[in-house]
Amino acid sequence: MPQLPGTDLTVSDLCLGANVFGWTADEATSFAILDRYVDATPSTVQPFVDTAESYGDGESERILGAWMAARGQRDRMVVATKASRGEKAHPLAAGEIRAAAERSLRNLQTDRIDVYYAHHDDETTPLEETLTAFDELVRAGKVRYVAASNYSAKRLTEALDTSERAGVARYAAVQTHYNLMERAAFESGLRDVAADRGLGVLPYFALAKGFLTGKYRPGEQIDSPRAKGASAYAGERGDRVLAALATVAGAHQATLPAVALRWLADQSTVTAPIASGRSVEQLAELLPMQDLVLTDDQRQLLTDASA
Repeated sequence: MPQLPGTDLTVSDLCLGANVFGWTADEATSFAILDRYVDATPSTVQPFVDTAESYGDGESERILGAWMAARGQRDRMVVATKASRGEKAHPLAAGEIRAAAERSLRNLQTDRIDVYYAHHDDETTPLEETLTAFDELVRAGKVRYVAASNYSAKRLTEALDTSERAGVARYAAVQTHYNLMERAAFESGLRDVAADRGLGVLPYFALAKGFLTGKYRPGEQIDSPRAKGASAYAGERGDRVLAALATVAGAHQATLPAVALRWLADQSTVTAPIASGRSVEQLAELLPMQDLVLTDDQRQLLTDASA
């Protein structure tokens, strides 16, 4: 049961990505996915759901908000959303952050956001302005913790230094692209910043756009909007990784995606990987990662295969 560093949030091993809500999963399907996810989450931890104002132009947030209201589940959940870039000229300017937060609160039918991300860096706005605006939301009780998404190691360090200098709320976590097929960018710098400064890491595209499910192989036609992105990983290295996943999955009678997510969750600084399913059946392939225990040798096999 991981705890987001520097917070009182004890969250699920798997963070459910709500990006599919209102996109490849309609409202009824999204409700069913959320029901199954919460049912599978131990009662001692809080189910963790990740969304953003830009997902479906707010539809993802609205569906999540409607589900929480219908099920009376808001107090059990950890809800993360993001102030997104969209068509804004200065997306992390103070006024834009305040307006985005209010929209998200309305969409989510809640009075607070547990983790509020800057979705992308905004070099057109001074860091102190952005961080002071986030701090005002924290002080007002509308946001509990703030975090960064898609920041470079250099800019994340600058943001943390700015928070300390200004005496305002600091980023508690960073969301970044990281998985068995995408390691270099995170491991070459951002990981050290997270470790040195005590940040949680929430990797997105945790299954390499679906490639690590093992469904996207040469000659296979998969009906998915992510098929093109996933197929880009096909090749010698991809074959090595899938073979290693199959070996470990066979030893545990587990699914390939569950093993891939467990490897990621076991990495230094990672709090919980983010993954989504557009159906209850797809989600069911991910959920076993919460109980899966890999040996050191199995983790090393996967690490070596993906090198």
